[in-house]
Amino acid sequence: MTTRIYLDHAATTPILPAAAIAVGEAMARWANPSSPHAEGRAARAAFERARDVIRTALGWEGALIFTSGASEAAALAMARALPAGRAVSAVEHDSVRRADPEAIVLPVGADGIVSADDIPADSLVAIQSVNSETGVIQPLDALAGAVRAKGGLLLADCAQSAGKLALPDADMVIVSAHKLGGPPGIGALLVRDLAMLRPSGGQEQGYRGGTENLPGALGFATALDARGNREHLQPLRDRLDEAIRKDGGQIIAEESPRLPEIGSYRLPGVPAVVQLIALDTAGIAVSAGSACSSGSMKPSPVLVAMGWNEREASEVIRVSFAPSTTEAEVFAFLAVWHALARRPRAA
Repeated sequence: MTTRIYLDHAATTPILPAAAIAVGEAMARWANPSSPHAEGRAARAAFERARDVIRTALGWEGALIFTSGASEAAALAMARALPAGRAVSAVEHDSVRRADPEAIVLPVGADGIVSADDIPADSLVAIQSVNSETGVIQPLDALAGAVRAKGGLLLADCAQSAGKLALPDADMVIVSAHKLGGPPGIGALLVRDLAMLRPSGGQEQGYRGGTENLPGALGFATALDARGNREHLQPLRDRLDEAIRKDGGQIIAEESPRLPEIGSYRLPGVPAVVQLIALDTAGIAVSAGSACSSGSMKPSPVLVAMGWNEREASEVIRVSFAPSTTEAEVFAFLAVWHALARRPRAA
């Protein structure tokens, strides 16, 4: 195979050409947006336009605090939200779990869904809109009511769903540019009311210090305006699911609502590392678990929380799409998967 196939878009997706151009053009604006001179004011105006474009594109009427990415946005919310308590779902991204190791952990069923019955009182409750490993979509609009009824705030990690699904009815939302064709190193925490956070001083209306990333903000805004058509992804993922099933594979959370862009699959008896090596050798990039934890090759805490044992979880890989993903790329993946499924396997 002369051209490699990239099916790991949930980890990061290539920057869109229009977004790359916007970043390059912004690099020519060397002034600091916080400087009072004419050059600084021009940079500030461009920066604020980018903020407005992103808010409008996402349908968000509250405040937007730029960050270096989703991990910083999560840390900011977990450290400075006003409620005394903290709770995270058992299937949250590593960065959210690390932000407060003492947080209450909300269990999930085999379907990967959080139950409203487990929501604690007076807490910031962090729940992913779409799970980055399985693609499972949480019923956040329903869970938001349960959180507020108990005096809490809902923090929705929408790094995987922003620009694909409408934002949920959350109090705070995490978004990241590099998941939707923008540049890496820029994200945001969307806040319904800044009074929900304790300020820390510095830039970003007093909620985040550091020189503003103008090229990143302009690339982020442009990416949201340059997104491709994703209507073909659901039938494409359906065909992938069907072929996996026929080859004796298992589809993680098969009966749950799932984002078309993400599929998580187990090939019984074949460790994920063996699958990854075979696919990479064939010129195909996929992953096992989230990008922040897959390097360790330890069983996924997400899958273990859903009831899979460590051996089963260690046999799961993730395939993820972008609007640019083609049927030919999926068929190439399936050819390698089919060959792996036909090999003798461990019992």
